Amino acid sequence: MTEPSAKKPGKQPAKIVLTSHPGGHGPKPIPIKWGVRDPMKRGPAIATVTNMAQRNVIGTHSGSYSVYRALAVAAGALDPLRRPDLTNTSPSKAIGPHPQWFDAQQIVSLDPFGAVVADVFKSYLDRSYDIRPTIAVTSAHIRLPEIDDAIDAGRLACDGKILRAGRDVVVTKAAIEPVWYLPEIANRFNCTETVLRRTLFEHTAGMFPDLVTRPDLSVFLPPIGGLTIYMFGPVDNIADAAKKLAVRVHDECNGSDVFGSDICTCRPYLAHGIEECIRTAQAGGAGVIVYNRKEGRALGEVTKFLVYNARKRQEGGDSAAQYFARTECVAGVQDMRFQELMPDALHWLGITRIDRFVSMSNMKYDAIVRSGIKVVDRVPIPDELIPADARVEMEAKMAAGYFTPDGATATDEELARVQGRKLGD
Repeated sequence: MTEPSAKKPGKQPAKIVLTSHPGGHGPKPIPIKWGVRDPMKRGPAIATVTNMAQRNVIGTHSGSYSVYRALAVAAGALDPLRRPDLTNTSPSKAIGPHPQWFDAQQIVSLDPFGAVVADVFKSYLDRSYDIRPTIAVTSAHIRLPEIDDAIDAGRLACDGKILRAGRDVVVTKAAIEPVWYLPEIANRFNCTETVLRRTLFEHTAGMFPDLVTRPDLSVFLPPIGGLTIYMFGPVDNIADAAKKLAVRVHDECNGSDVFGSDICTCRPYLAHGIEECIRTAQAGGAGVIVYNRKEGRALGEVTKFLVYNARKRQEGGDSAAQYFARTECVAGVQDMRFQELMPDALHWLGITRIDRFVSMSNMKYDAIVRSGIKVVDRVPIPDELIPADARVEMEAKMAAGYFTPDGATATDEELARVQGRKLGD
């Protein structure tokens, strides 16, 4: 039996360009004028690796998934020069344009034109420019056991349009890859663009030399996860301030969201947010779930599990009094989500008012309000939805100042008595 021969990689560029400098490699690329209303004057974001002369941004599409693309090329499974066929890929529902799209300070971490590049930049595509979408919008049905519970309890009813008779929920969803406009990203974090570029360069181990060698390139596609937006009810209602809107901004928690871990309130709060969105949409408004890829408070799942071990192995077991301290001991900080960029997705949808904000996080609330969006009511998680082992998290958060309707928090003595399971229990 003979072994199969290895696949040969497709055509590769003749040479490798390690870095470049303004004006050092042929004609200047198409400039990007962030915030300009006319997309042709704004310019497309071109992150191609198939034609280096066309590139006008730092980084490449698909974030961390670009590494899988590289593996496919190295294995010979993908032609490195192949360009996508965008036929019939246009959004299932039109979103925007909204006034926020044309404010260079309100949207700085995503490309508002990212879903419609095949239309607005068609003339460039016809001239063989390799321009790729960074946003995709499609329609879907979702099904959750928690929705069944809400129907059985009489909190929700099937209306045949938003909540079907089969108990599936009709949604529009958008996947968004990050596209950072560096000058305004720096402003959001109160640092200079020079400091931001150098720090990004150093703490990615020099992965993107253009950060420090190409000051003429102001847009960066970072190698991080993006976000998904789930929209309930008519999409046009989302930006209509006269229609009620419920919003849950949720940061990824694989253990709870997918596998139902009971050490935190993530899945219960997400399900509660979805229920609020359905109810608001059925009443003639709309609902929005923004699902950010920020696992473990953006510390990562490995760090999160290390913290779990530390919390449950400490003397006395898991304790609300030590909840944040154990995270900081392992990670050096309590939280790295830094919600400064989070409101951009809401501005992309044209949101100016949120009637029911399903969150207890002051970081999220403050960032949204600071960005100019009005929040009418804040909705905490119902007490009966909090898993027993998640009481440690909840009491610690409330004691740290998270929102509660009555402002009540546990005393230090009461906080010390809130205990969770020990490791192995």
